[in-house]
Amino acid sequence: MGQGLAEKRQAIVLGARRVFGRDGYTRSSIDSIAKEAGVSTRTIYNHFPGGKAELFRVVVEEGSAQVVQAHLDAIDRRLHKVTDLEADLVVFAQAWTEPAKRYPDHFAVVRQLRAEVGHIPQEFLHAWRSSGPQRALVAVAERFRELAEEGLLDAPDPEQAAGHFLQLVAGEITDRTYHGALPISDDERDALIAAGVRAFLRGYLPR
Repeated sequence: MGQGLAEKRQAIVLGARRVFGRDGYTRSSIDSIAKEAGVSTRTIYNHFPGGKAELFRVVVEEGSAQVVQAHLDAIDRRLHKVTDLEADLVVFAQAWTEPAKRYPDHFAVVRQLRAEVGHIPQEFLHAWRSSGPQRALVAVAERFRELAEEGLLDAPDPEQAAGHFLQLVAGEITDRTYHGALPISDDERDALIAAGVRAFLRGYLPR
């Protein structure tokens, strides 16, 4: 794909992400996406013959891939070598929640996806979960399995432990910000994360 075509495709995807995040899937139209991206509707169909459905899938999958990569980087950087389990988990959780600020347009799409869950084809939900949340969860579970083997955690079911950890350190932040729609101070975020890590360790420290 030539540079001009690649730039045009990127403009379409970014424009679609803004429109889907603002209006949701069912209320969005190719016309509104074309206007937001500064292209013609014909140009959109040239790049995405499947129209709105194909574009939504691409927006969800590409946005999820960016977030997952940030989460994988957080695992590599913050949990590569654990020396102080509680402190390292706090720093890891802080890094884990950073993408919500870094990719606000993607999380706006996720909010709309959740709100319209009854009106969106199930294949879109599956694409989002498999390319995003589930892949990230599996990566955390694998690291927790290693920490359990090292004797730092008592986690016979690492994937369940990973799910509990992410709910405890990020769930209340998600609730208070309405999935990132409202701001939260760094101090409040850090306090919620620290409390979540302490609660997690009460259940998963070796006896």
